[in-house]
Amino acid sequence: MAKPNYQFEKRQRELKKIKQQEEKRLKKLAGGNATEATEGADAPESDAPETTTPEKTP
Repeated sequence: MAKPNYQFEKRQRELKKIKQQEEKRLKKLAGGNATEATEGADAPESDAPETTTPEKTP
């Protein structure tokens, strides 16, 4: 009976994992570009309401 080649199996799992991570990264980059463009146009920092203290009337 042949001995199992654990190193080969491990390497195949590692390659599969790396491929999935790369696909996820590319998908995130593709989706991120669209959201970054809309967020940049909105300027979320300037949308924050300013807090002021109420003025006292005499």
